[in-house]
Amino acid sequence: MIDLYTWATPNGRKVSIMLEACRLHYRVQPVNILDNDQFKESFLAISPNNKIPAITDPDGPDGEPITLFESGAILIYLAEKCGEFLPTEARARYQVLQWLMWQMGGFGPFLGQAHHFNRFAKEKVPYAIERYSNEARRLWRVLDTRLNGRRFVVDELSIADFAIYPWACRYPWQQIELDDYPAVSDWMARMAELPFVERGMQVP
Repeated sequence: MIDLYTWATPNGRKVSIMLEACRLHYRVQPVNILDNDQFKESFLAISPNNKIPAITDPDGPDGEPITLFESGAILIYLAEKCGEFLPTEARARYQVLQWLMWQMGGFGPFLGQAHHFNRFAKEKVPYAIERYSNEARRLWRVLDTRLNGRRFVVDELSIADFAIYPWACRYPWQQIELDDYPAVSDWMARMAELPFVERGMQVP
């Protein structure tokens, strides 16, 4: 039984979607980041960076328990564990990995900053709002161009889709007009129709 340490954030939901997609048995260990649970010593022992999500798997790759933090690393681990959603053929595999890294290096961090300055900052910072809103729109254009004529980010459904989708779902926080990105909008509708995506998005 895998333990998933998570909260209702895009990064957390990447992993819950993946666990549902792989049909792996897991239990949710909520880490309430609003109450600073992520800074407790017990969680630090699992996630040294004090960030969700993290997992513990008693049946690791060598038959011994393993603990993992960082959502991208967890997605790769689970894909290899269940043998799905990450191609074994080299060219397709690297395509998936580059879009996973694109999400982790840009589509997540910059949209997260847009969330903060648009919704949560104690004072309005016009420069920051403009900077991160502009970068959000640029990243959405990159994704829209990529998805034009494709059903999924790398043709077949993969961990790249699972990583990007929960962040895209928070488009109102990014001041994004979904109608401006029709290819992304169509892809989001396809993703939302997948039962395991719907279930994963409800965790915790």
